[in-house]
Amino acid sequence: MSRYCQVTGIKPISGNNVSHAHNKTRRRWKPNLSYKRYFFAEENRWIRLKISARGIRLIDKKGLATVIREMRSRGEKV
Repeated sequence: MSRYCQVTGIKPISGNNVSHAHNKTRRRWKPNLSYKRYFFAEENRWIRLKISARGIRLIDKKGLATVIREMRSRGEKV
């Protein structure tokens, strides 16, 4: 899975475009992803994450150490 956030686990979802005439065509909503580097002071190294905008806000709120601990507990490689 290439288009997913490592912190929140959000991935693309699918649905329909609906026109004014109510014609339906399939489409996908992709998460707002970007690569971001964080310095992880506990291990004295840089960590590069593929992360959504919501994930960045989560790291700002909880702290990097807490988020990394939660990611490792669910099996994410960091």
